[in-house]
Parts: sequence; C-alpha cells; structure tokens
Amino acid sequence: MPASNRNPNALPVYIQIAELLIRDIEAGRLIDGERLPPEREMAAELNVSVGTLRKSLAELEKKGMLERVQGSGNYIRETGTQNSVYAMFRLELPEGGGLPRADILSVDHLKKPIDLPKFGASDAGSRVRRMRYLNETIIAVEEIWLDESAGLVDQSLLSDSLYRYYQRQLGFWIARAEDRVSVRPLPDWTPPDFTKPAGQAVGYIERFSWSANAEPVEFSKTWFDPDRANYVQRLK
Repeated sequence: MPASNRNPNALPVYIQIAELLIRDIEAGRLIDGERLPPEREMAAELNVSVGTLRKSLAELEKKGMLERVQGSGNYIRETGTQNSVYAMFRLELPEGGGLPRADILSVDHLKKPIDLPKFGASDAGSRVRRMRYLNETIIAVEEIWLDESAGLVDQSLLSDSLYRYYQRQLGFWIARAEDRVSVRPLPDWTPPDFTKPAGQAVGYIERFSWSANAEPVEFSKTWFDPDRANYVQRLK
C-alpha cells in the first residue's frame, strides 16, 4: 500500500509502485516476457490512479525492465539495470518481494557505546531505531548507526529509505555492504506490537556499509521474524 499519507517524507507513490514491481521481478514473481494486466485493472488493484501507474511504468521502461507494445500491452524485461532504491534490502516475504517501509522509533545523536564494533572516523554518531514492514506485514526491528563524520540524521527529513536520505540530504551513496547473518535474541527495546517479545531468538543481520571511503560509514543490526520474512541474496 503506498505510504504517501503516512509519512510526508515518504518516497513518491509512483516510485513506491516502481520499486514494488522491481522487487517482484527480482523475486521471480514477475518473469521475463510476462504481460502485465491492463493499466486500469492494475491501478485499481494497487489503489492508485492510472496516471500514477503510468509514471511508475515509465520508470521501469527507463531502466530497460519494461517494454510497451502499442496495441498489445506492457511486458516485463529482465535485461534491464534493476538499480533500485532497495537494491541492498535483502529481506523478502516468504512468497517473494514486498515493498519495504519503516516506522521510526527513535533518532538520537550519541557517543558510540563500547560494545559497538569499530567503524568510521568518529567516536559518535546518529542512532536510528525502526520497525520494518514489507507491504503491511511487520517483519523486523533494526538499529542503524551512521558515523558522525558523514553527517547527522534529521528525523524530520527521513523517508522509508535511509540510503536515499544519505544521497539526497548528506551527499553520499552507499556503494557496498557486508552482511553477517546469524540468530540473536530480540533487544529489550523491541516494541510491544512486534511479532515476538523481547528476548526471543530470531534471525539477525549485522551489516557494515561503505561509501567512497576506506572505512565503513555505517553499522546496522537487524532482528527479523523468520516466520514472516526470508533473507535472500541472489547471485547473477
């Protein structure tokens, strides 16, 4: 469901729809050569206007992921760039895909705790805690630390995509990341409306992320419910 009314800084609805379709293509829910439903039918299913849907499809066409055939319809092409706002978001619904979104729990500017792995050039940073969704399904809680040398995170400007915020507000882009996946108990700050209580063991991802510098600029911890989401890494 588009999130434009939920968060004033959310991605534009047409970008959200384009990202949802990209993730469905990557997950194999939409395959090369598949004809999409008629635009009016598709717009009604996604609860958007036909004009908004056409802007979304134009985004896919620019990426080489959609071919529009006059008088026939819109066809998926897997030969495109597939560069996505959520290209590094590895959690998917069990059936594949799902549009990521987030509820911000807190944003604080703090000295890094001693148990935080070493990263960045500063001894302080911005700590962002969020609850993550795929479509309307709660799947994870996460804690992200951005090194102070990269800039401070302003909660009032945050959207569902932190990486897009980094690019637009702080002037850098996450170029690569390293994930370590294991099992850990949920933290004591887990919201009461999460799917499992604090202390219960769930899937766990630690990530170091780099921009153009030699040192990682970001470190994050994600606890995910394995009954609701899978960690997926595709090699192409």
